[in-house]
Amino acid sequence: METYKVGINSGVNEISIVEKELKDPKGTQVLVKINSCAICTLEQRIYKGVFKRYPFAGGHEAAGTVVSVGDKVKSLKAGDKVSMRMLTSCGECHYCRNGHENKCVSAFIANIHEGLGGPGGFAEYMMLEAKALYKMADDIDLKFAALTEPLACCVHSVNNADIQLGEDVVVVGNGIMGAFHIQLAKLRGARVIVCEVDDERLAIAKKIGADITINSSKVDAVEKIKELTDGRGADVVFCTAALTSLATQSIEMAGNHGRVVMYSSFPKGNPIELDVNRVHSSEMNITGAVNSNTSDFLAAARLLSNKMIDPSQFISDVIPFENINHAFERAIDPKTYRVLVEM
Repeated sequence: METYKVGINSGVNEISIVEKELKDPKGTQVLVKINSCAICTLEQRIYKGVFKRYPFAGGHEAAGTVVSVGDKVKSLKAGDKVSMRMLTSCGECHYCRNGHENKCVSAFIANIHEGLGGPGGFAEYMMLEAKALYKMADDIDLKFAALTEPLACCVHSVNNADIQLGEDVVVVGNGIMGAFHIQLAKLRGARVIVCEVDDERLAIAKKIGADITINSSKVDAVEKIKELTDGRGADVVFCTAALTSLATQSIEMAGNHGRVVMYSSFPKGNPIELDVNRVHSSEMNITGAVNSNTSDFLAAARLLSNKMIDPSQFISDVIPFENINHAFERAIDPKTYRVLVEM
């Protein structure tokens, strides 16, 4: 019996390796040899014990190469490079049927590896349905392709904001998600202003296309935004940092008809005060953005395949699968963008 290895969260600060039987694909199944998988915030929180879900087969930002396909698969063949949308959608619930499959009632139920819960990207192989796979360009670096999922989430966020040509867009925070928002907003034809407290990240923001950068630890960012926009405030504000104080500032930065997108996942039970009369009188739109729809994922796959988005700045380290515990220790360092586990 041929087997393959899977990395699982087996306890707090603990990753274990288990072996599973390697099977042949049937019907609409596709067997993928994983090249690399990025460590997202979710996996970091499970590793640190913020979420205690053990055992958990983590890893939902992955890419690889098709090994073989079932007899009903028409869109893929052996040798194709693919990324995978690991957010499941049933296709039958109210949200799937009205075009919001990112809010599917079964979105986070995954059992890729027999007997294990979780998306399972930290593995040598994955067996997936063809509909979950997105063909990438033949010449793409698969480490870049592994970042299709986080880019797709940012595409969804930018679509929610409905950026128009020439608008003033503020991105609060320049982690990897903030950085993708910067690049996408520039593609939409916006003037992009970035607020950060880290000078190194501000320099990176400038390098990837930000028009103006503000160190918000040194100046009043809200007042600076108003100054830059002739007192109007920003047309769009993306809050990509998980601090409720920044959520408040993001709302204050927006002008009349402004769109404020709460992109980051904030701590529960930590609300902010909201001047609802200002929302009323300004016709401001405050919304959220979570996960991605299939169309967002397709757009992200095309953007990376066509080299319209360059993610090279945001891969902080690539660490072999056999050193996966070290990879998680690197990933929880707040100075990193994305750490990839290479199979």
